[in-house]
Amino acid sequence: MDPKILDGRALGERMKQFLSRTMDHLIESGEPVPVLAAILVGENPASQSYVRMKIKACESISMGSRFLSLPQSAATEDVLSLIDELNADPAVNGILLQHPVPQQVDERACFDRIKPEKDVDGVTSYSFGKICAGLPAYAPCTPAGILQLLDYYKVHLPGKNAVVVGASDILGRPMAMMLLNRSCTVTICHIQTRDLSEHLRQADLVVVGAGKPRLIRGEWIKEGAIVVDAGFNEGNLGDVDFESCYKKASLISPVPGGVGPMTIATLLLHTMQSAIGKYSYRVHFHESPDYDHAGTL
Repeated sequence: MDPKILDGRALGERMKQFLSRTMDHLIESGEPVPVLAAILVGENPASQSYVRMKIKACESISMGSRFLSLPQSAATEDVLSLIDELNADPAVNGILLQHPVPQQVDERACFDRIKPEKDVDGVTSYSFGKICAGLPAYAPCTPAGILQLLDYYKVHLPGKNAVVVGASDILGRPMAMMLLNRSCTVTICHIQTRDLSEHLRQADLVVVGAGKPRLIRGEWIKEGAIVVDAGFNEGNLGDVDFESCYKKASLISPVPGGVGPMTIATLLLHTMQSAIGKYSYRVHFHESPDYDHAGTL
């Protein structure tokens, strides 16, 4: 295996194997099977594909799942009503509302309707506020998965200059707060940032989720920097120009096979933790013998 590659596919599989063993123990003990409910509003092909992948991942570890679909014409109240039903259902441990929703639906209102203890995708304002304060909560699965990956590869975060490119509610902003809580010095760059390359040249760690293929170029990256590409664009392209950045980076995540598998594995982890009554923030899957939570939930 290339020592420079942050292999999210391999770590995601190890996480799923761990969760599968945990599921076996739950079933043997007569405990209810954890259930993830996934809501899809509309007919976006990419969203349909993402939901199918998440349902398939549940099946791969014998976790329960429910797929609930609403039409493209659904109103905000239709989505809220469905979320209320799932909030009230004791058999449902996690609720996922697939992003994005059709334009007429108030996505933020729908996200915030999810009970915090079932917000396994980490999308509520409540969860974000808790994360900013460094308190236990479900973090959005992509930044949480990125931290799992960095921890697994023993990246020492305190003191690092970290640049986050992209300021979305479910990736860039929570990622920045989580890195700040891990004692990084954090810069957030976005569509209005001037001289992006100058910010990147100072970065020990770069995390990119801007939705623009091959935005980040190798000549902008400091020698030995760690580059995490959370982008996924048409043609299996990330937001990082992999070939040029690979030459400069000490560690780099590929697309596909880097952050994506970690996002799904973290969603399963959060759902399992919800079933056993634990928040996930600061509770990482990790198999290093010197890690406090090794091999546990």
